[in-house]
Amino acid sequence: MKKMLLVILFLGFAGLSFATEGGGGSYPNGAEDFMAGAVPPPGFYYINYTVGYFSDTFRDSHGKSIIPGFELTVIGHVSRFLYVTNKKVFGGNWGMHVLIPLMSVDVKTPAGKDSKFGLGDIFIDPCIISWHSKNFHSAAGIEVIVPTGSYDKNDIANVGRNYWTVEPVFAFTYMTDTGWEVSGKFMYDINFENDATDYKSGQEFHCDYTIGKKINERWTLGVGGYWYTQLTDDKQNGVKVGDGNKGNVFAMGPQVKYDAKRMSFIMKYQKEMSVENKPEGDRFWLKLIIPL
Repeated sequence: MKKMLLVILFLGFAGLSFATEGGGGSYPNGAEDFMAGAVPPPGFYYINYTVGYFSDTFRDSHGKSIIPGFELTVIGHVSRFLYVTNKKVFGGNWGMHVLIPLMSVDVKTPAGKDSKFGLGDIFIDPCIISWHSKNFHSAAGIEVIVPTGSYDKNDIANVGRNYWTVEPVFAFTYMTDTGWEVSGKFMYDINFENDATDYKSGQEFHCDYTIGKKINERWTLGVGGYWYTQLTDDKQNGVKVGDGNKGNVFAMGPQVKYDAKRMSFIMKYQKEMSVENKPEGDRFWLKLIIPL
């Protein structure tokens, strides 16, 4: 019965998070990498994220594989439009952005198969403040995740999650004079209730991280990934779900950046481990940054 409950929870919410409703938020963990805290100078920028996630294992709260024949493939294509102004707020540059995801989800479980494609949940941050010095850069904002993706509680797969999320964000980058870099992006998700299921996901902390070295003017190599943990219990109709259904995952892998004259390309691979109440899989990323 517990296994089937986890299957049902997952199938209803296989959106951008690649996880159960309680096991992961809308943010695609691992999206940020090199120079995560270094918001670019005033101007208009386009950033494209293409990600492929592949899993054949779903783990429970003890890290055991529990769904036989489980397979999940998610392809995401996210367009981020970033505008940085010349206006100063608290001594930093004021900027804003919107992220628009297109998602393809294919799921196979003992309960059946399903595929979905469409607009996912849109991210909006109207107030990104960024600060800069010679070796240290930082940024802060409050992301709002809008439930714009299609959702049906009776479908096996969905590209939306059907609830709002408010996500405070802080990011930093430290660069040495010799080209070494340490970057991190830290997020805390406050989830609202899914009114189709009366289910409220617990609050979540997650971060993307990178350690890198600039080899020359064009190439930067590094290692990075993400850490995700759910801090409070899931509830349905105000009652705690099972043991809380808390998700956890850590991921790591290599990444490389190439800086051309007017754009940058980033490729990376991330392997998940220490997984609880989530699928366990691999992510492949291609990222493009273009000033407009």
